[in-house]
Amino acid sequence: MYELLGISLVLASLLTINALASVAMAACWRLIEGALQTRSARTRAEILFAMRVSPPALAFISVALFLIPSYVVYEPYGSGEVVSKKLATLAILSAIGVGFALWRALRSWAATRSLQQEWLSSAVQITLGGITIPTFRFANSFPIIAVVGTVRPRLFIAEQVLEILSKEELTAAIAHESGHLSTHDNFKRSLLRACRDALMIVPCGRSLDRAWAEAAESAADEHAVQQNAETALNLASALVKIAKLIPVGARASVPMAAFLVGVEETRGVKARVRRLLEIASNGCRHSVPNSAIARILPATMLGFLLTLAFAVASNPQVLVTVHSMIERAVNLLS
Repeated sequence: MYELLGISLVLASLLTINALASVAMAACWRLIEGALQTRSARTRAEILFAMRVSPPALAFISVALFLIPSYVVYEPYGSGEVVSKKLATLAILSAIGVGFALWRALRSWAATRSLQQEWLSSAVQITLGGITIPTFRFANSFPIIAVVGTVRPRLFIAEQVLEILSKEELTAAIAHESGHLSTHDNFKRSLLRACRDALMIVPCGRSLDRAWAEAAESAADEHAVQQNAETALNLASALVKIAKLIPVGARASVPMAAFLVGVEETRGVKARVRRLLEIASNGCRHSVPNSAIARILPATMLGFLLTLAFAVASNPQVLVTVHSMIERAVNLLS
């Protein structure tokens, strides 16, 4: 029963801390959303990513550095405490969420790999300037131009896209995909999806996911046009042309892929075009700040959490207090 109680407490704590922190982050985003509209899209994307991954990171750190050590050191092996129905319910929900997240991640990886192999079977490798990863052209009813994969990404371009875009528009579109590559957006998209799947009963994180996806697309647009205003006009023209080729009701559905057009609705494309026209008219260098702080924000926040957690956990009195809180929680759930 000692081991079962400990496992149940770990699972229940992971779910509870993650859920509460996710609600808090969603509320915090509501408060700062307006103030961040004047910042660059890359800054917004990095802040949103940091806010979205902070709850599970906080839950994991809290359990690994505080709950488990305090339980192992201070919980008597023969305490006689049992796993109540309420605690068991929380633990089961947490286990289901973690299992569902792992299953969805595996299924997304398998689906992406399978589709990628299908595309490669009929694709022809080509060489284009401005991109360093393997690039392929292939026939597809959807006007695809996308970076697919996380570990070994590849760029896929539908033949109809190559035919309809001018050389300048294609260069701008490739620069957009390079923006996704430079910030590892496919990996971030997969991680955010896992964070959401682990909290099936708390849908508040979806608003942060949508906001991050929009900011990431705008950030890739900004990356593409940071050289000159003409590129902004070419990218806007490419977005419009590709959007017109999309079959009615069709949406790109490759989980681990960054599409030029395909994830957002029509209004999303319109907003991006308006932003590109604004950048072209105002001057790209003034409109697209490149903040080094924004790029390192997620790693900085994680480092801060770990440093603070280690510093606090090194105090034995803290573990005594945590164990006292565990005892209260077990009694409350009895």
